[in-house]
Amino acid sequence: VGAVTVISPLELIRTKMQSRQLSYRELGLCIRSAVAQDGWLSLWRGWGPTVLRDVPFSALYWSNYELVREWLCRQARLDEATFMISFAAGAISGTVAAVLTLPFDVVKTQRQIELGGSVVHPVAASKPPSSTWIIMRRIRAESGTRGLFAGFLPRVIKVAPACAIMISTYEFSKTFFQKLNQERQLHGS
Repeated sequence: VGAVTVISPLELIRTKMQSRQLSYRELGLCIRSAVAQDGWLSLWRGWGPTVLRDVPFSALYWSNYELVREWLCRQARLDEATFMISFAAGAISGTVAAVLTLPFDVVKTQRQIELGGSVVHPVAASKPPSSTWIIMRRIRAESGTRGLFAGFLPRVIKVAPACAIMISTYEFSKTFFQKLNQERQLHGS
């Protein structure tokens, strides 16, 4: 929650620049307009769905990672996970978490794209921002359940290897430094 709160304005700016391909000057105008219209809190537009994406993502990822890693170790008849087992468990767990939290990612993007809409669509921007659940219902009504999973393949292609690389690197480094510390303690005593 803390990380989302700190990073949210930067994520919003990135999303806004990608969605409308704004120059930095146009982005500045868009942000000033949003702040003038809705106040400084408008820079955290998309915070709610981002928290609803990231907190469950982490819970799903870490709990599934432990389960998948243990299962893979049992299948390979190993007491400890190898680099490849950690890598595979990270990829599988990241995929599951990414798919299950994708609707909130879609809503977050929709909320962030709304920022500064008064510059382009003054009438549409006069409406108050919609809640996460209203946006989800609107997307479902307009595009069906598939709409809530827009960008499925790119998200999985990004998240699965990122999670696999992160966790296998972490596990490898943890094991490496534990062994290094043990050797230092043995030789230092």
